[in-house]
Parts: sequence; C-alpha cells; structure tokens
Amino acid sequence: QSQLVESGGGLVQPGGSLRLSCAASRLGLNNYHVGWFRQAPGKEREGVSCVSFTGIRTYRPDSVKGRFTISRDMAKSTVTLEMNNLKPEDTGNYFCAAHRNFRPIQELCDDARAWSYWGQGTQVTVSS
Repeated sequence: QSQLVESGGGLVQPGGSLRLSCAASRLGLNNYHVGWFRQAPGKEREGVSCVSFTGIRTYRPDSVKGRFTISRDMAKSTVTLEMNNLKPEDTGNYFCAAHRNFRPIQELCDDARAWSYWGQGTQVTVSS
C-alpha cells in the first residue's frame, strides 16, 4: 500500500497551469527528500522537480526551469508542484517519491531507481 498520495492532476490546455500536491499517510514527510517524477507512455520515468528534506535545496532539469516550482509546507507535511506554461510534452503520469539519503538532490533527482517510497501517480494531460 502506497504511503504517498498525489492529487491535482487533470486536463489542461497548452499554456495553462496545474498544482500537484503530495501528502504522506504514515511517513513523516518532513524527514525525507521529496521528488516529482513523470512518465509518459513508452518512456522512462524522469525527475522534474526535487526538494531536500530541509526545503533549502531544489533541483529541476532544464526542460521545466522557469515553469515548474517545488515547495514544502512543513506545517502541513506536504509538497507542492506548481506547473505553469504547460506544454503537450509535459503530458504524463506524475508521481511523488520520498527518500532519505545524503546524496546531492540533483543526483537523486536524476536517478528514479534510488527513491524508496512512491505514490500511485496522478495523470496530467496537456492538450487543446
């Protein structure tokens, strides 16, 4: 049973915005690095935004820089992904993941296999 729960996916037109949220049922999310990953049909899962457990360090690949923002709400133990100026190539199943490790957040974000806990995913479709 997944300990992470994503919400906020849906259908949006190109140029639109969506906000995804990740919460944990039994995990103390504030003690973990958290990442958002997406997977399009026939493609590998890729990291799109990751944040350290302190909330201080974040990483995003060039493909989403300037458009995606990850943030933590320590009081609510949630992690939010704000996605703006969405493009059709952003379409995919978006997963929240958590991991506790001392590896640099950029290195973790580039390695989906390293993450310990995963949510079930939420679908994001960008289409006119």
